[in-house]
Amino acid sequence: MQDWLTMTAADLGRGIAQGQIDPVTLCQTYLDAIDAHPLRDRIYARVTHDRALAEAHAAAARAASGHRLSPLDGVPISWKDLFDTAGVATEAGSKLLAGRTPDRDAVVLRNATAAGLVCLGKTHMSEIAFSGLGHNPSTATPPCVNDQDAVSGGSSSGAAASVAFGLAAAGIGSDTGGSVRIPAAWNDLVGLKTTAGRLTLEGVVPLAKKFDTVGPLCRSVEDAGLLLAALEGKPAADLRHATLEGLRFGILTTAAHDDLRDAPKAGFETAVSKLRDAGVTIENIAVPAVAEALPLSGCLFTAEAYGMWRDVIEANPDAMYHEILGRFRLGKRFSGPDYVAAWDKLEQLRTAYLRDTAGFDVIILPTAPILPPNLARLESDHDYYVSENLLALRNTRIGNLMGLCSLTLPTDTPSCGFMMLSPPYHEEALLRMGVAVEEALQ
Repeated sequence: MQDWLTMTAADLGRGIAQGQIDPVTLCQTYLDAIDAHPLRDRIYARVTHDRALAEAHAAAARAASGHRLSPLDGVPISWKDLFDTAGVATEAGSKLLAGRTPDRDAVVLRNATAAGLVCLGKTHMSEIAFSGLGHNPSTATPPCVNDQDAVSGGSSSGAAASVAFGLAAAGIGSDTGGSVRIPAAWNDLVGLKTTAGRLTLEGVVPLAKKFDTVGPLCRSVEDAGLLLAALEGKPAADLRHATLEGLRFGILTTAAHDDLRDAPKAGFETAVSKLRDAGVTIENIAVPAVAEALPLSGCLFTAEAYGMWRDVIEANPDAMYHEILGRFRLGKRFSGPDYVAAWDKLEQLRTAYLRDTAGFDVIILPTAPILPPNLARLESDHDYYVSENLLALRNTRIGNLMGLCSLTLPTDTPSCGFMMLSPPYHEEALLRMGVAVEEALQ
């Protein structure tokens, strides 16, 4: 049973289908592991024991009668604490939302439940999802699986930790500027950033709605594909027989390798070497649109986030962690015309990006240019907090700015991810390439 805590979600689903795994025993195994874990309260904000067991019993009955709802029916997963859960507090990691208890599940949670997935509970996160580091003194700061003195990455920090520490088969998070991919990379997981607009945000506490996306953190690309289908309420893409034969990858040289530290550089270069050995044609590509888009982040993300949360924050600013409060208040600097002009410019740059990268099957780059920062230093050094947060999200933010879908995979260097960028709504093609890349990297 202990092996169940490290198996992929897909393998657990197959075990249930073959009658080798009982969903109730599987659920109880995860709940027991959560309750016994010394880091439980740094990872889970709330554990939904009763709901999980009720859903597991229903899954067991369906398995016994041969009427499973999906390949993941009966598999237990965690949910970032910004997805509404009926009757259970959903506070988005903020004292500003303390006691907020919705009466309906978020639509993506309803879809996942309709596919038979079991809800283990809600995981800690960066306050209102506005940090790539995952440090949250207002509630709790989840640890990195490779360095417990470091942060796990944000804002889906607890989602990543729940999977990496064997306390969930997968975690559902959100990604506005890298919040699925950074914690996935720093905890040696697969993370899928979906195209903005593909998955509904109804019942999801927002940060910046034009950039917010929902996505899974998991142990395999196959898991990511199955979870995308469950969240969307549609059949999963067929990822079998994926191949690297004839593919052409472009290494993004614009901005993505600036200030790249030794470990992420080594992880990325080793991955590229393995892919070349597997027959992939790989060439460098400069994309001027990326360099022009990155400076727009300051206006686009902060203006929307502050506009969304200004009244709530300013009614009780002392309830918010000062570093996050400062990030939100950066939105004050920009006017309505600034915001409109920035979006108009970004739309032009998105067109230019797709034109310049059209000759490649996928664009690749290191997921993050840095390793997980030390928690104690983040708490004591403001300049370090600001610089590491901005640098952590620099590469992932490219995908959000350009409106792309994106996948991060672990490399053989701990806490160093390999990221793939594909055009909007190309998730199925991206996942098929991801399966083949995953095999080559392993």
